[in-house]
Amino acid sequence: MKELKELLKTKESLPLSRATVISIMHSNSWIKDGLLTCLKPFDLSIEQFNVLRILRGQDGSTINLQDIQERMVNKMSNTTRLVDKLISKDLVERSICENNRRKVDIGITSKGLKLLKEIDPLIDAKESELTSQLNNKELEILNTLLLKLKN
Repeated sequence: MKELKELLKTKESLPLSRATVISIMHSNSWIKDGLLTCLKPFDLSIEQFNVLRILRGQDGSTINLQDIQERMVNKMSNTTRLVDKLISKDLVERSICENNRRKVDIGITSKGLKLLKEIDPLIDAKESELTSQLNNKELEILNTLLLKLKN
């Protein structure tokens, strides 16, 4: 709590629930900033990177915009806009679904897969660095607590 008060430059005592929420928000911002440093040289946002990883997870199959949106970490993202930017970079491609011509399918290109292969080790290293103050047991506990918080 002392560190949080110093971070917020306040002498006021915060309710534990507020301190927890503020701490999580600060941690989120710190983590995003760290990941953005890895993605900036590739002209990618975290959300665009998330879309690319979702598409890679399809193992060569395509997926529609709604399914991408459901799997996004940040549900507030404008998926259509994100996909359009990735299409303009030749990292993903759009095609009309053969079974339902009103449906649009999205797939990752070979250029997108190649880019992810280049970025993956950088992100892995950054994630390890960001969590280096915690051992594996602490990381498991943190994950359990964060999931419990959401449920």
